[in-house]
Amino acid sequence: MMKQAMKKMGIKQEEIDSNEVIIRCPDKEIVISPASVQKVNMMGQETFQVSGDISERELSIEPEISDDDIQTVVDQTGVSKEKAIEAIEASKGDLAIAIMNLQKEGED
Repeated sequence: MMKQAMKKMGIKQEEIDSNEVIIRCPDKEIVISPASVQKVNMMGQETFQVSGDISERELSIEPEISDDDIQTVVDQTGVSKEKAIEAIEASKGDLAIAIMNLQKEGED
């Protein structure tokens, strides 16, 4: 009966097969797992209803640095791997800034 009433009002509801929902915020992630997700279409506007166990994870402020990133900086500047890592960390993971800063240091 509820489904018929919703259909008359132009509301469609659909279960989304999901295991986990992650909401990324600037400083943390909100994790809902296991997650039950319903997609609701009401007169052309889609919304999602999520329920489940909620936990939060703090985001690391340290950039993830790959071996390829380090090698790129080393190749472009000729510095040691340790110096390249320091420059990448100081530039918050931005390789272009790390390379420019190291090149400026080399000029001084």
